[in-house]
Amino acid sequence: MAYIDDQGTQKSNLDYIRASMKEPILEREYEAELARKWRDHHDEAAMHQLIKSYARLVIAAASKFKNYGLPLGDLIQEGNIGLMQAVNRFEPDRDVRFSTYAAWWIRASIQDYILRNWSIVRTGTTAAQKSLFFNLRRLRARISGAASENGLTSQGREDIAKVLGVRVKDVEDMEARMSGGDQSLNATLSEDSEDEFQSLLRDGGPTPEEIVIARKDSRTRSLWLNSALKQLNEREQRIIRERHLQYETVTLEDLGKKLGVSKERVRQLEARAMEKLKSNLVPRMKDRLDDFLTAAA
Repeated sequence: MAYIDDQGTQKSNLDYIRASMKEPILEREYEAELARKWRDHHDEAAMHQLIKSYARLVIAAASKFKNYGLPLGDLIQEGNIGLMQAVNRFEPDRDVRFSTYAAWWIRASIQDYILRNWSIVRTGTTAAQKSLFFNLRRLRARISGAASENGLTSQGREDIAKVLGVRVKDVEDMEARMSGGDQSLNATLSEDSEDEFQSLLRDGGPTPEEIVIARKDSRTRSLWLNSALKQLNEREQRIIRERHLQYETVTLEDLGKKLGVSKERVRQLEARAMEKLKSNLVPRMKDRLDDFLTAAA
């Protein structure tokens, strides 16, 4: 459903449209002269003349996209942005009229605005999806037997996919996106219900049972590790803590300086301490599985 402006906005849009349509169409030579003045000398008067003279292209393009449910004034503004981009990029020495060149930039700017604002969910991210979004309705009406009361027919989807060079699934997905508008998660399921749509969403996080189990597991592993560390001497404990149990790991060289030994000696002590920990923890994990489940209870 198309957006409807209030009376004040409608009047402003109409005044702008009337003023733009009164601007004279430029001759080819004068058009190129203005473009050169802007390109070579940044003559703002020349740039403004080009923009005012071809604002009618913006209005024509915006009118073609007014049924996408967005304000006409916003479509015109976005089209004007595309027109200004065209002025900046136009090369008057090429054998192309400015109107032909600008039409592409205007249409691209308006289409990008529609894709960004038609839905809170990004609708088209690839060239094929954009083409499908802007051509689905037209092809649906043009292709005989493409649509039924329940939407596109299977043959209709295949025909549209073939014309646009996309997959049938892409057509199905876009049809589903365009058939339903955005809806708030805080909206109620029905007029007689107080339940909201968000209450039906699945929580992707861990369940309460999984949280409790993870906490018990973590506490049990901490108990086992602390018990195993007590089997090491003071120097070995320091090496393990500074090398493996701190947020910032200390290098072998720095730790060797603190202990007054070489970094190779630290490496040897670390390897021996790790073996002691392993010999203490592995049997505990195999033979005392019940502790893993009940120690934190």
